[in-house]
Amino acid sequence: MIKAINVHKKFGNLHVLKGVSAQIEKGEVIAIIGSSGSGKSTFLRCLNLLEIPDEGSIYIEDTDIVSRSTNLNMIRKDVGMVFQQFNLFPHMSALQNVMLAPTKVKKSDTKSVKNVALELIVKVGLADKANAYPRQLSGGQQQRVAIARALAMQPKVMLFDEPTSALDPEMIKEVLTVIQKLAEEGMTMVIVTHEMGFAREVAHRVLFFDDGIILEEGTPVDIFDNPRQMRTKEFLSKIL
Repeated sequence: MIKAINVHKKFGNLHVLKGVSAQIEKGEVIAIIGSSGSGKSTFLRCLNLLEIPDEGSIYIEDTDIVSRSTNLNMIRKDVGMVFQQFNLFPHMSALQNVMLAPTKVKKSDTKSVKNVALELIVKVGLADKANAYPRQLSGGQQQRVAIARALAMQPKVMLFDEPTSALDPEMIKEVLTVIQKLAEEGMTMVIVTHEMGFAREVAHRVLFFDDGIILEEGTPVDIFDNPRQMRTKEFLSKIL
């Protein structure tokens, strides 16, 4: 589904990604872990070209999305993204937020979009909040609306950039439960997370980023129980 080959990214003199290569299969759930500044969120943002790599290729299925001939809007329809901050439109209800992109970008008819949006709102456990505005929702509820909004475009891949980091501890589980349900349904997902228990439970593979490279990768058992690299052991010893 996704193949990254020798991806480099610089911000001025700061070399953030130093030749990252990774392959993600259809239906696979990848957890990306590592310390702040290790390049994990930058890599995620490169996967839908919110950041443009300076070198390397990224393929979504058979399309090199870094190629200048690629239609960015077509790529972004296929790659949904959920951020740390919810970024909902405050003047729109939950339902209107979910309906917006398919109506404006895909030009789908309003009736069918509304039906799908309502199904997604039920799916994320907010059936009674469809007409509520963001200010009337908790952080966890807003993040679940943001997930429904991304799903409304019927993406082939979902990217999550620390989706629970802005939430109070008691709200984290409700969001992770939704993501876990998507995993069980076979959605291809790449998740940057600090929730190690969640990564262990849901991910098929874990990528450990350190200083702009993937220092180690493997199954959750490989990474959490039998890490090979000293830096991985050191990182995990501080957070587990």
